[in-house]
Amino acid sequence: MQKTAGIHHITSMVNDAGRNIDFYAGVLGLRLVKKTINFDRPEVYHLYFGNDTGQPGTVITFFPWAKQLKGRIGQGQVGVTSYVIPVGSVTFWENRLQKFGVEFTSSVRFDENYLKFNDPDGLQLELIERDEGPTNTWNFGGVQEENAIKGFGGAVLFSAQPHKTTDVLENILGLECTGQENEFLRFKSDGNIGNTIDIHLNPSVRGLMGAGTVHHIAWRAKDDEDLLKWSSLLQEKGYFPTEVRDRNYFKAVYFHEGGGILFEIATDPPGFAVDEPVDELGKKLMLPSWLESKREELEETLPPVEVRVLEGDKQ
Repeated sequence: MQKTAGIHHITSMVNDAGRNIDFYAGVLGLRLVKKTINFDRPEVYHLYFGNDTGQPGTVITFFPWAKQLKGRIGQGQVGVTSYVIPVGSVTFWENRLQKFGVEFTSSVRFDENYLKFNDPDGLQLELIERDEGPTNTWNFGGVQEENAIKGFGGAVLFSAQPHKTTDVLENILGLECTGQENEFLRFKSDGNIGNTIDIHLNPSVRGLMGAGTVHHIAWRAKDDEDLLKWSSLLQEKGYFPTEVRDRNYFKAVYFHEGGGILFEIATDPPGFAVDEPVDELGKKLMLPSWLESKREELEETLPPVEVRVLEGDKQ
């Protein structure tokens, strides 16, 4: 059976691009690995944050658009995005969040301790200490390699039909159900990062798409051939996937699973160094070839943004 290694990326919607960069790069210490545009709406940025090279399983992406209405987290969405931090670094992160005025709480799920907080747009995040996953060698501001976020720990899915979401996770994506605890059903993939998915069995309200919500979650495909096999399987199972779409840094298909969540399957290659050197990632606005002729117009339309060391890290 085909199996995904886990999460490829997670894409969310927010209002302000500069605030978004300040939080994910400035506070959380992630690397802005790609500054491009929404291929379907080129007047809107598409920002990618990940580890030092933007490996699959580490990348969170955003569509920042000031005019979009506030959304509501609920059924039919990814409710919580989990990040892995090195074992022994939770005190560092508690102190760091406190320094930047980010309120947090602690919780326990499946005998693991989670540090829970929201980003400035209301997206729900959590940190979890685990040994697994490669070290992130990116150092920025006050976040150094020994404490740096490795990538995704996983996600909590707020499904409107948990049994249908379970079917997709197990019988199409190849995850294994490892147990239930209270309102959570846990699944694991074979990868060493982005590999733990919890389904919340009783989310309270219907989700509304908008700023502060997750747009979709993407799962890893090994290559183009692997992606086509999944596309065929989805068609056989009646999920009506989209055609293969070229996103420059990966190819992908999209479909809504039975619990209402938008799923994507995306290829690991070619990656973010396909159009700029690794040491230059995220510095320049990168455009697909068919929009390069509109660069000047787009650069005037898009708000100016920069990655900057925040004042709290200059003291």
